[in-house]
Amino acid sequence: MSSPSSRETVLGRVRRALADVPRTERPEDVPVPRDYLRVHGDRDPRETARLLAENLADYRARVHHCVPSALPETIARLLARQGSRSVVVPAGLPDSWLPAGVERVHDSAELPSHALDAVGSVVTGCAVAVAETGTLVLDASRDQGRRRITLVPDHHLCVVRVPEQVVGSVPQALEQLDPARPQTWISGPSATSDIELNRVEGVHGPRTLDVILVSEEGFLL
Repeated sequence: MSSPSSRETVLGRVRRALADVPRTERPEDVPVPRDYLRVHGDRDPRETARLLAENLADYRARVHHCVPSALPETIARLLARQGSRSVVVPAGLPDSWLPAGVERVHDSAELPSHALDAVGSVVTGCAVAVAETGTLVLDASRDQGRRRITLVPDHHLCVVRVPEQVVGSVPQALEQLDPARPQTWISGPSATSDIELNRVEGVHGPRTLDVILVSEEGFLL
């Protein structure tokens, strides 16, 4: 007699767990207690933004600050430091953000994987940033593009508007996100460890993550 497959084993466990649930019951019929803390600590918007910057840096993202008028110059400097001569551009990214002289590869369904792999950097906005976890959330909006453009290039440059796109905690972030949209949650550059616990970056996504926190003069001081 052959042993059950992994699929059959898992489904069997699910069926046993649901054995006492009435067939007519729906998820909304059973309230789920949500008495956990929505955010840890009492912080104002400036302190929340500072915590985001600290946790991003702790995850080895490179964090930069600038005022809105200096954003194009900041992006140009970071692309030059990376040595990127080409950049993937989401359809809704403001054209004024990017410097002249850099080849712009526009995000599209027809963009082949080998062409995307040859691009030096990708520049995107974000949907929301979570201070307590140092996490950037992308939801494929027009200034962020398809998920694959932030996974294949070796360098991701993400722009965060402070304080309006920064929240303290994951529960607060979920309240601002549309669950029907595709989401990518990013905490630092891609990293993993081999069997000897040696850290390796760039295996599952960008090796380098630059985050620009854009705020009015003096907000983060």
